Amino acid sequence: MTTPRYPAPELNDLPEDIKAKVLEVQEKSGFIPNVFLALARRPAEWRAFFAYHDALMLREESSLTKGDREMIVTTTSAANSCLYCVVAHGAILRIVEKKPLVADQVAVNYRKADITPRQRAMLDFAMKVCQRSAEIDDADFVTLHTHGFSDEDIWDIGAITAFFGLSNRVANMSSMMPNPEFYLMGRVPRPKHDKPGA
Repeated sequence: MTTPRYPAPELNDLPEDIKAKVLEVQEKSGFIPNVFLALARRPAEWRAFFAYHDALMLREESSLTKGDREMIVTTTSAANSCLYCVVAHGAILRIVEKKPLVADQVAVNYRKADITPRQRAMLDFAMKVCQRSAEIDDADFVTLHTHGFSDEDIWDIGAITAFFGLSNRVANMSSMMPNPEFYLMGRVPRPKHDKPGA
């Protein structure tokens, strides 16, 4: 396995505000995603990164679902050859969409994926932002409007794509590797117990 180029700080060495957030994530997911420690080597950047991440990914005044957002991240991260983000956000996509195949499909070729025409239009635009942003014109907005996206939704699509373009490049530059836990998440059903609490 590839070794990260920059060693992550120890959890107990983190500033208290960052340590508290990391422990909160660990409590929720059962492990600490590597990105949380990798970026904590520069606390000011960590705070700025996750503030913008949360502003985009948790924004409520939008018609984009959590699945839509994760689909944008997975698709454009694949275009940027970012192993960390494809694996990590692909796992989240499988869970929120409850479709174990969709993350692999959009990472390889979203045009053939089991998604709606609206999501396909969204990803067409995200990929244009990702790869050919200088070519965006009014016609792109007209197309998205016909699928029910508002101008603010379109900003969300573009901003998520751009933000994760930054994330993809930092992850690739630093050789950030996905946690092993991400690979199986959402692929196989959790075992059901006969008795509650068993």
